Amino acid sequence: MAEAKPDTPLMPPPLRNLPDFKKSVKLKYVKLGYHYLITHGMYLFLSPLVVLIAAQLSSFSLEDLHVIWENLQYNLISVIVCSTLIVFLSTLYIMTRPRPVYLVNFSCYKPEEAHKCSKKIFMDQSRKSGFFTEETLEFQRKILERAGLGESTYFPEAVLNDPPNPSMKEARKEAEAVMFGAIDELFAKTSVKPKDIGILIVNCSLFCPTPSLSAMIINHYKLRGNIKSLNLGGMGCSAGLISIDLAKDLLQVHPNSYALVVSTENITLNWYSGNDLSKLVSNCLFRMGGAAILLSNKGSDRRRSKYQLVDTVRTNKGSDDKCFGCVVQEEDSSGKIGVTLSRDLMAVAGHALKTNITTLGPLVLPMSEQLLFFATLVGKKLFKMKIKPYIPDFKLAFEHFCIHAGGRAVLDELEKNLQLSTWHMEPSRMTLYRFGNTSSSSLWYELAYTEAKGRIRKGDRTWQIAFGSGFKCNSAVWKALRTINSAKEKNPWMDEIHKFPVEVPRISPL
Repeated sequence: MAEAKPDTPLMPPPLRNLPDFKKSVKLKYVKLGYHYLITHGMYLFLSPLVVLIAAQLSSFSLEDLHVIWENLQYNLISVIVCSTLIVFLSTLYIMTRPRPVYLVNFSCYKPEEAHKCSKKIFMDQSRKSGFFTEETLEFQRKILERAGLGESTYFPEAVLNDPPNPSMKEARKEAEAVMFGAIDELFAKTSVKPKDIGILIVNCSLFCPTPSLSAMIINHYKLRGNIKSLNLGGMGCSAGLISIDLAKDLLQVHPNSYALVVSTENITLNWYSGNDLSKLVSNCLFRMGGAAILLSNKGSDRRRSKYQLVDTVRTNKGSDDKCFGCVVQEEDSSGKIGVTLSRDLMAVAGHALKTNITTLGPLVLPMSEQLLFFATLVGKKLFKMKIKPYIPDFKLAFEHFCIHAGGRAVLDELEKNLQLSTWHMEPSRMTLYRFGNTSSSSLWYELAYTEAKGRIRKGDRTWQIAFGSGFKCNSAVWKALRTINSAKEKNPWMDEIHKFPVEVPRISPL
């Protein structure tokens, strides 16, 4: 009997090999299936129980129902007690549940063409002013080249004049143009009358005149005498979300009310004219802008409102000296006032963000993400496993992100840490490019960009997140109540949205 050759297979090869699942199955769908299973696990668990109850109820006959009714008829005390308990619990629930807060509409101010300031105009004005040395002019040029700003940002008239003439009068002129421009457009959009406003909150960090900015608005629009008026100052770029949170609290105790929130910053008196490098960065980043937001707790406004406020989370690190001192308004050695930005700013912002999202995560993340985060935390802390901390996928909780356009470095760091895509970062980057850092109002220019692109669908969730001096990190979560038709929108992007997005180079030489 002939021996089999060594290279002859003992069994014939199968007609088809098993597929390589790593190549043939898209693992993202496996992950999505996992998230769906965990998130809807409670419903899947209760489904058999619901089916059994329904089957039992379907076997009830009219005679069974008649027997139950007869038993209740002869037990009047039980009926009265049960009815009283039901009425009491229903009343308690209605009285203690939070009032929903609706965002009826908002508007962003778009300055006139005369206020446009290209990077060349900025450098020419800085040079002609005579305030800066060649060294500090070169420093500003390098910042501008890398800041991510475009050629169509806006400066107030007092800074663009030759020579610049910042004064209290010019600062008020800028404030009035921005605030009244945004509010006029908002009233036109919503058809709300000034006398209907019951709550007014204005935030501007560096310009706090007397009478206040809120008083200027009350006087201009002749708002009613019993209005709840507040003016927030010195709270940095995150003050816009502080105003939203404050308005939410006030709307809980004042039924059937409208709250008007105005967020802005003033450049005229805060353009630094010294040569301290740490104070010159803000000159290169901050630009003219503002926004007005109308909130309501009226049930009748739900149908016409754009969004409902889901959650607000505020994080304050002011008790830490390093955090407290990373953004400070102070005089330089020549007595000129400016805002000093510490080298520790990015580290402080990252620490504040970590605390904020740790609080926000359980409120918005699906259960699947929370379990993964908890599992890695237990493995790392309890079992001393050498594994990286799990970063939750916030893209599973939100469809849209509005991250404060504080500067390119801030946006780059958040894109990396939150694992966001270029598409998610587009509203923030384009807002920085087109309008610059407009402080607390930048979040609303970003939301306006998202609306102008036609991306908002009913049920979509948007995360607004901002940082501010002190140091603070604040978040607000909104849920879209309807699909936004971009063709019917009026916002500062509409006449040029077709030009965006644009490619923003890492360095734009001047």
